[in-house]
Amino acid sequence: MRGKPNKPGQETDEERLIAENRRARYDFEVLGTLEVGLVLRGSEVKSVRDGNVSIAEGFVRVEGSPPQLNLYGVNIGEYGPSGPAGSAGQHRPTRARGLLAHKREIARLAKGVQTKGMTIVPLKLYFRHGYAKLLIALAKGRTRYDKRDAISKKEAARDIQRATSRRAP
Repeated sequence: MRGKPNKPGQETDEERLIAENRRARYDFEVLGTLEVGLVLRGSEVKSVRDGNVSIAEGFVRVEGSPPQLNLYGVNIGEYGPSGPAGSAGQHRPTRARGLLAHKREIARLAKGVQTKGMTIVPLKLYFRHGYAKLLIALAKGRTRYDKRDAISKKEAARDIQRATSRRAP
């Protein structure tokens, strides 16, 4: 069931990118990704829709019994007017937020994180069909040498692509 059609020039809400952590793909070797839902309050949803969010410093931990995913370090700014009257009912910008995933997926991530050097990082924050979604990745930290090696491989692939595209008329 669909809502009202959008006005001309208005983007659809089927999938709308809000924030992307491009630095994570440089700092970490991504081994697998998973789309999870976010547990947000009303003012947080409004602020995220306005794009007032930063996921670059964020990380995910598996905690508790039964295990749950929690998101830390993500800054979602306050929504609306500032000041004492406007801050009533606002959220804390850097509070821990719950993530929604299936039990098996959480167990798989928990097992992966137990390996030395592994972590879970957020890659993208977006809305899909009106729900806030977060793309998280099981990742391994890269050393400085690994980063240089990845850049040189990427440049070599680009050079090969340029050479082959010039030949084909």
